[in-house]
Amino acid sequence: MTDAEWTAVWPLLPVPRWLRGRGGQPEAFCHRAILDAIRYVVDNATKWRAVPADFPPWDRVYAFFRCWRDHGLVREFHDRLRRKVRRLAGRDPEPSAGVIDSQLVKADAVVGSDSRGFDGGKLINGRKRHVVVDTLGLVPGACAGRGLPAVWINCL
Repeated sequence: MTDAEWTAVWPLLPVPRWLRGRGGQPEAFCHRAILDAIRYVVDNATKWRAVPADFPPWDRVYAFFRCWRDHGLVREFHDRLRRKVRRLAGRDPEPSAGVIDSQLVKADAVVGSDSRGFDGGKLINGRKRHVVVDTLGLVPGACAGRGLPAVWINCL
């Protein structure tokens, strides 16, 4: 992560409990290293357990990710970066138009039937996901499939 990227992200990170006087021990790992490890997992589409030894242990990285996700921090990262990209492109920070697209992903028999279906047009058994993109191709919302809640990130 570059220093400029870290400067944009650092103010979003929560203050550790022990610094707020709420007990606990000082954290053993730098938030920047944790964030670099999370970016590595996302960028390389790898499993948490496959995080290289150069980063903090995978279980600590995943614990931080879960905590940040549960407190809405991941969504806040996404929203701030999306708004910044739109401003740099000379657009309004919030999208006013979008395009809906869907994609069918083949699913094997080992995937539960409650989360997959059959597309008669393409003759494919699998999962369907829907994505809304704005005019710059940034994602303000997505739905991962049948029975799963839609995740609308500051949707149109």
